[in-house]
Amino acid sequence: MSDAESTPVTTPNPAFDDPEYRTGVVELLGLLSYGEMSACERLAEDAAMAPDLPAKAEIMAMAASEFAHFRLLRDHLVALGEDPYARMEPFAETFEAFHRKTAPADWLEGLVKAFVFDGLAADFYREIAAFLDAGTRQLVLDAMSGTGSSEFVVDAVRGAIVIDPTVGGRLALWGRRLMGEALSQAQMVVAERDELSALLVGGVDSPGMDLAAIGRMFTRLTEAHAARMDRLGLAS
Repeated sequence: MSDAESTPVTTPNPAFDDPEYRTGVVELLGLLSYGEMSACERLAEDAAMAPDLPAKAEIMAMAASEFAHFRLLRDHLVALGEDPYARMEPFAETFEAFHRKTAPADWLEGLVKAFVFDGLAADFYREIAAFLDAGTRQLVLDAMSGTGSSEFVVDAVRGAIVIDPTVGGRLALWGRRLMGEALSQAQMVVAERDELSALLVGGVDSPGMDLAAIGRMFTRLTEAHAARMDRLGLAS
């Protein structure tokens, strides 16, 4: 089936009668789309560092899942009458700067980065989804659904620590660095994009967030990160 044939047809959304809200949603979908495409690209690069074919296959499956999420979001933007790539472009430098700062040195660092960043992104966008209309909320939740990789990553990292316990300290430091960079990126995106900020402070199906609530959101993101690091056997 061609991309054109697979493009969904959206039904009229009363929430989009508010042009500011619609613009915010389009901004959010552009951000998500670029994030998913970028994740696919980085995972494909990580696959080249895989120690064996089964590990390479696992990473390629993760990349394929991210690309499927990208297509879901891209096709929805097309159905809304938007140019998805034009909506993605404003976020290119933000993501690329993050990846330049957090290029993994080896296979294990790549695994931890994929696990940490994928989890944090899912948590962050689920928080935002609470303030969206029901249809857009479900789209975001579908796009943030798991890649099926968590057990593979957990087993690989824990296994490496068993073989060489010194690996744990290095990867724990790496995880803290990733979290700091990712939180800075998230805060910068929200602060710099007025339309995205408007989604948080003026929710459709629930009241928006004030500054204190946004602070609590970032606290929840940090706590969820600590839980993920614990799963990996790493002190956060």
